[in-house]
Amino acid sequence: MGSGHDHGGESRLLQRKALWTALILNASYFVVELIGGIAFNSLALLADAGHMLSDVAGLIIALVAQALIARPASDRYTFGLQRAEVLGALANAVTLLAVVGWIFFAGIRRLMDPEPVQGGALLVVAIVGLIVNAGSAVIILRARGRSLNMQGAFVHMASDALGSVAVVVAAIAVMGWGATWVDPVASLVIGVLIVGATWRLLRDTVHVLMEGTPRDLDIEGIQASMAGDGAISEVHHIHVWNLASDTPALSAHVVLNQGTSLHEAQTHGARIKESLHDRFGIDHATLELECHPCDDGSDASPEPTTNRQ
Repeated sequence: MGSGHDHGGESRLLQRKALWTALILNASYFVVELIGGIAFNSLALLADAGHMLSDVAGLIIALVAQALIARPASDRYTFGLQRAEVLGALANAVTLLAVVGWIFFAGIRRLMDPEPVQGGALLVVAIVGLIVNAGSAVIILRARGRSLNMQGAFVHMASDALGSVAVVVAAIAVMGWGATWVDPVASLVIGVLIVGATWRLLRDTVHVLMEGTPRDLDIEGIQASMAGDGAISEVHHIHVWNLASDTPALSAHVVLNQGTSLHEAQTHGARIKESLHDRFGIDHATLELECHPCDDGSDASPEPTTNRQ
């Protein structure tokens, strides 16, 4: 099963490269947007710059989380720091919501007290921003895999790309019809887009932290697959969760047929783990091999699956 770990290491390396590329692009363009928003008196551009700043912070958080994931396991953290990437995603979601609060406040205030906006210069800056944001989103999308940490970074980039589209629309409205009110409205649209994108990220992050069953794994299918082995009479007390968003783990009690020797039990256990890895991508499996069902009814796991072959 070493190849699976090698593949994971390669994936994490690609993710770090993608994050660094996006960070350099976004940090550079944040400065451009901030200066442009002040110079052209555009709240939509300043709102997008604020979101861009949260992107820079989010990408830094994601990179720190990636570095923590790579640290080896220790006596204090026996699984290593794999949950760091989930905490990184949670931190990203919180920064996004903070930015939304500022955007809504400033947008409503500008609607009540409109100010002139330089549409032509705003349009140029917004188009460049769209290119940077969309490019960063594509780079991260290609490397994200199932990582919530990378998903958080992608949500930042994709929301900013949509925000840039809103700024382009605002610039065209100002240039064509003098509709300066479109600028603060565009900033509010950006805020709504960010909230929508952040909700799913928060939901998935909390699901991992609460050790919920991974959404892409069918626990009944896993249980039935294990119980389908002719040497197994029953599988119960099964639990499936994620150590990190892309690292599923499992524990279960496996009742072997009567008369199974210790050596045979170990062989069956190894075969089950190999099957879990190959069919479901579960690398971390802990099996308690039993010669008869245990009678502990305190476990809240699903009903046992029995092999009736």
